[in-house]
Formats: sequence, C-alpha cells, structure tokens
Amino acid sequence: MADLNDNPFVQNEEKKPKPKVERKEGEPTAAFKGASWAALIIGLGAYLIGLFNAGMELNEKGYYFAVLIFGLYSAVSLQKAVRDKEEDIPVSGIYYGLSWVAMIIAIALVGIGLYNAGSIILSEKGFYAMAFVLSLFSAITIQKNIRDTHQARDRD
Repeated sequence: MADLNDNPFVQNEEKKPKPKVERKEGEPTAAFKGASWAALIIGLGAYLIGLFNAGMELNEKGYYFAVLIFGLYSAVSLQKAVRDKEEDIPVSGIYYGLSWVAMIIAIALVGIGLYNAGSIILSEKGFYAMAFVLSLFSAITIQKNIRDTHQARDRD
C-alpha cells in the first residue's frame, strides 16, 4: 500500500505543536468558565421556557420572572460583598447586611410563591426551584471567575 508521504497531492508539513496558552496563576480554567456559563444558560433557559409554557396568569409569570432577576442580582451582589470583606476591601456594614437580606428574601419569595401556587403540580414546583437555584449558583460562579481572571492578569 502506498505511503501518504509518496502522494504528490498531500503536503508533507511537519506537525507544529500548537502554542500552549499559559494560564495565569489563580485564573480559572477555560473548562470551568465554560461549565459555569453553560449552567447559567441551562438554568435560565429552563426557567424561562417553563414560564413561557406555563398555564398561569401573566401576572404570576411576571412575579416569577421578577423574583429570578432579583435573585440573580442579589446573588452576585452578595458574592461581591463577601469576597470584598474576605480580601480586606472596605465594605459598609449596611451593604453587606442588605446583600444577605436580599438573597434571603429572593429565596423566600420563590419558596413561598411555589408553596402557595395551586395551579402548579408538584413536579413543576421542583423544576422551578431547581432551575432557580442553578441560575443563582452559576451567576455567583461566573462573577467569581471574572474577578479571579482580572486579578490574575493584573498581577503581571
């Protein structure tokens, strides 16, 4: 059988190694960043598709959407406040406390809303709760990844 090197139509280039992209110390890996974004997209997508297809009144859909947005904002804000405090960056006590209160209220609003939702079956309630939690967790992780990346690059 003829060797590929004998074929005049195939260019015989030496395989050059791909340049390795150096990751800075403390910077999250590309796989972890990608997994975080995928989790956010899946969580938000599932929650929003569930809301779009739900057989509830428009004001109920608006309530669950507003609670999701409030929860995402409070989760990122809390992550920032906690991390700033851990890194000895000044954080006012009122901002730190409000971040915790906002997070607790967002979770409570979803829980109370789902508990009292008579038009939603139990499996749908679990679906909304898990999509909500996945979205909050991934938003925290993405914010952490962004901050870690900036810190790692600023060191050099």
